[in-house]
Amino acid sequence: MKGRQIILDHLDGREAAALMVNGKLHDFLIDGDAPRPGTIYRAVADRPVKGQGGMFLKTPDGNVFLRQVKGLSQGQSLLVQVTGYAEDGKAIPVTQKLLFKSRYAIVTPGAPGVNVSRSIRDDDLRDTLKGIAHSVLEDDAQGLILRSSCTEEESDAIAEDIAEMQVMARNVLADAEGPAEKLTDGDGPHVTAWREWTEPADVVTEEGSFDALGVLDALEDLQSPRVPLGNGAFMFVEPTRALVAVDVNTGTDTSPAATLRANIAAAKDLPRQLRLRGLGGQITLDLAPMPKKDRRAFETSLRAAFKADQIETILAGWTPLGHFELQRKRERLPLAELLA
Repeated sequence: MKGRQIILDHLDGREAAALMVNGKLHDFLIDGDAPRPGTIYRAVADRPVKGQGGMFLKTPDGNVFLRQVKGLSQGQSLLVQVTGYAEDGKAIPVTQKLLFKSRYAIVTPGAPGVNVSRSIRDDDLRDTLKGIAHSVLEDDAQGLILRSSCTEEESDAIAEDIAEMQVMARNVLADAEGPAEKLTDGDGPHVTAWREWTEPADVVTEEGSFDALGVLDALEDLQSPRVPLGNGAFMFVEPTRALVAVDVNTGTDTSPAATLRANIAAAKDLPRQLRLRGLGGQITLDLAPMPKKDRRAFETSLRAAFKADQIETILAGWTPLGHFELQRKRERLPLAELLA
């Protein structure tokens, strides 16, 4: 099927959302049991971790870990927000830099000023959006980021969105003192889909849509580490305890350009595969052997592919053995664990 579809359904009792683009699964969100990213706690400082510059904090959901701690004493209350998921056996990562994110706006307490997404380049539109923001914020010291999704939206909807986030931020900031408590939950898959998948799409909400529209078939394919790349080439995407290993092979393609073609195909599809599989952390690419003169073309394709991906990923570069390494934020739980 051509075009974009946002499919909101449930899978094994868990809320889930799928984004299909031209009949291909482009993104998938499913709820887990761990605290969602974006959850805000009033936490209580517990004990510092010497040598790491961090501190464990107490919350109703167990210990969380805050990095780069300064001037924080044991027993002190503070507001923190979950930034991602923890590795097995580790505490949930949190930050003191709270963000109140919605479809059109992000309220940023402690970072005053109104900023507009760089992707909005029309100066008149930028001025209009700033005018809307200032009319809502008035003398509020909270900062604001206007997202690229404002481009095609009506002024009233943007103003309403800003006002709702402003009120939420005020309420949370006013509740900073007291025992450990969860103040807000992070957004679930359906709300996250509305917030992040902002390009025009058909929205499907009927129960059983995952089966009818091919989502379940695509999820079944993701249970295999093998990913076809075309022209007989393929790659394996396999998580281990220490890292995610990606092995690229030319397969049946024996032409002179086979290795570069396979590696570029892997680069273009890698962000989607990692996103759908919920994989992050250290990622090591064992590419099909290619001369060093072809590395620049591969890097260009890889950089372009990850630039379009919303999950923070650092392209670390080449190792002495010729592998390419990435570091990716653990923003999602591994799909294999959630579907087990």
